[in-house]
Amino acid sequence: MDKREFLKKGLMGTGIFAASSAFGNLIKNNIDELKELEVLGFNHIPNTNSSIMANSVLHKAETRGHADHGWLNSYHTFSFANYYNPERMHFGVLRVLNDDTVAAGMGFNTHPHDNMEIISIPLEGDLEHKDNMGNIAIIKHGDVQVMSAGTGIQHSEFNKNKDKLTKFLQIWVFPNKRNVTPRYDQITLDVNDRHNKLQQILSPYPDDPGVWIYQDAWFHVGKFDKGISMDYSIRKKGNGVYVFVLNGDLNIEKQMLKTRDGFGIWDVDKIQITAIDNSEFLLMEVPMEI
Repeated sequence: MDKREFLKKGLMGTGIFAASSAFGNLIKNNIDELKELEVLGFNHIPNTNSSIMANSVLHKAETRGHADHGWLNSYHTFSFANYYNPERMHFGVLRVLNDDTVAAGMGFNTHPHDNMEIISIPLEGDLEHKDNMGNIAIIKHGDVQVMSAGTGIQHSEFNKNKDKLTKFLQIWVFPNKRNVTPRYDQITLDVNDRHNKLQQILSPYPDDPGVWIYQDAWFHVGKFDKGISMDYSIRKKGNGVYVFVLNGDLNIEKQMLKTRDGFGIWDVDKIQITAIDNSEFLLMEVPMEI
């Protein structure tokens, strides 16, 4: 599949937002929401040119959207809230990748979501979660939280600590099954299991390691020492891979990446990942067609 054909297939993702009223239920706070988007041409066109194949996209850290609300400092890889960029709509079913820092004692008040798989990965500090299903939980570094919003949920997230920041990734994935009964889950992982290997943190299967979602997606975290190299093989034909660098420098298929860079690649059976120095990264394999 050449690049323009791939981009045409990706266009369907914008159409969902233009045509569906289901997403109109999201809170109107200009912070934690997706706005209704016009159908505006092809997605995945890189702001920063990739130096390699036509079937890839490079998002440098400094080209992300940014919003500083005082209590919340957020970087958006894809269009979100007040950040709108028609070149940054989604990567396949991966719709939101927010890199958030929440100030001490602050957080998101109760707000709704529907028909989205929402994954939170704490990087530093902890976050208190409450929802209308009766769940009250604390998530911290090493945990992974998932919500299948389905027919609709309401939840809040707060950094109850008075003396430290909370940093976490919030990731939204289009589901492959709509209007499911909402569900919540979280797990605690042994972070040592990602040292010089890929630790699976999410899959489509409840019995697999990690949490599960309604989508043919697999997420892994790796923490590689300098010089470690490893291949990752695509689990499902037609899926692509988006790598987000948490710390350090990586080389993926001859593309150099630095901290907080994102790199997507598709139409491959496997990719080679090499740590140029001590590096930690999130690897997300997702369907490219919605």
